[in-house]
Amino acid sequence: MKAVVIIPARYGSKRFPGKALAEIRGFDGTAKSLIRRSWETAREVNFVDAVHVATDDQRIRDHAEQFGAQVLMTSSECRNGTERCAEALKSLDADIDVVVNLQGDAPLIPPAFVEQLIYSLSSDQSVGVATPVLRCDSHALGKFVQDRQENRVGATTVVFDADWRALYFSKEIIPYVGRDQVAEMAGDIFHHIGVYAYRRASLEAYAQWPEGRLESREGLEQLRYLENGEPVLCVEVDARGREIQEVNNPVDVVRMEAILHAERHR
Repeated sequence: MKAVVIIPARYGSKRFPGKALAEIRGFDGTAKSLIRRSWETAREVNFVDAVHVATDDQRIRDHAEQFGAQVLMTSSECRNGTERCAEALKSLDADIDVVVNLQGDAPLIPPAFVEQLIYSLSSDQSVGVATPVLRCDSHALGKFVQDRQENRVGATTVVFDADWRALYFSKEIIPYVGRDQVAEMAGDIFHHIGVYAYRRASLEAYAQWPEGRLESREGLEQLRYLENGEPVLCVEVDARGREIQEVNNPVDVVRMEAILHAERHR
């Protein structure tokens, strides 16, 4: 299959305006923007033919082109990253089979996660969308609980059926975890990593559907697939000791820098 990675990026994030251009310092003190670090991660992925940044903002375009990214300009009407990927796809070759949506706020995602998604679609012809899920340990789950207690929108969790088809995604912790249950529930909660691999037809179909009621309530774009009866395959991945941190709020910059420093990552 011919696959490409598209990194959707917008400037006007509600919780963190200008997030794509926020600088993250590595252990050596080098500052790189969040979008650049995400692009560098994408370029390490095997089995993809190209990496593109998709944006509607001239500031992001200028910055991305300075570090060598191929940029696709999209409409400001795109409501989420999946819609932006669908619009960007129209500018690319007709023979592309799979599009990977690598969110621009999660450069710590191991390239192997993306490779597993591409492999999963090639192995299971019954699904058009695949996304990675990570079994939480007590440390990760404790951070999720803390975010909820401090009224921050943090990571997304997911529940799925016996065939690993998603049943629901939420910004709340699902299934329910009480504040004194972190140790006993660790291992039963799955962190949804915001990366998606779509077959071309599934991505094109998404753009034709109206925004869903649950999608709007949760602010989670992937729920549009579930609301329209499209299965989403959850692919369990192993971070091999790496802590996965997304940037949802300004405080997450500090968290990500701490991880980079601990790993002595550039």
